[in-house]
Amino acid sequence: MNLIQKIILDPNNRDVLSVVKGFRNGMVYGAKIRFPHALVMAFLFKSGSLSNKIKFILSATKEHSMKLAFFATIYKTLRILQRRLFKQKDDTIATFVSGFVGGYFVFHSNTPINNQISLYLFSRIAISVFKKFWHESGLPIPKNGFALFSALCWGCVMVLHANDAKYLQEGLKSSMDYIYLNSDTWDSLRTLLWHNK
Repeated sequence: MNLIQKIILDPNNRDVLSVVKGFRNGMVYGAKIRFPHALVMAFLFKSGSLSNKIKFILSATKEHSMKLAFFATIYKTLRILQRRLFKQKDDTIATFVSGFVGGYFVFHSNTPINNQISLYLFSRIAISVFKKFWHESGLPIPKNGFALFSALCWGCVMVLHANDAKYLQEGLKSSMDYIYLNSDTWDSLRTLLWHNK
């Protein structure tokens, strides 16, 4: 067995190497998720030169990748430190503290990418918490449960858009304005079917 393999497989190095691999996996996953999204957004919605679009794609991909990589590093490092210092049996609090601290330091600025990641998480958390409480309640899951959930989401967002659009996330508001408000205005066949304005 060569020296590198020996170091990698040594149980004494497991904690440090799990942090290294967490950093690596955060970078890879961030790139896999953000690159195609940025590519589509750049060519569908960004104006400017090809070089500006490429810079946008690479910058967004790098930002997303590094954020997930640094979050994984902070989270895993804090989990290891807490486990070594406090030797907890129930590590729910340690898990929360590690996630909270990592989230604060990595995602504290309200940038478009941080906003998107946090909103994505929030929606997944809300669904998970709802499922957990529903499951624990013992109530049967309705066959049309997803349809009711979708209907509730759409009903609520349409009321918010109609009455309090200023509170909606900017990208959502812009999309909804385009679909539901701009469709009320045209002055020719061209602006009715081909161009929005």
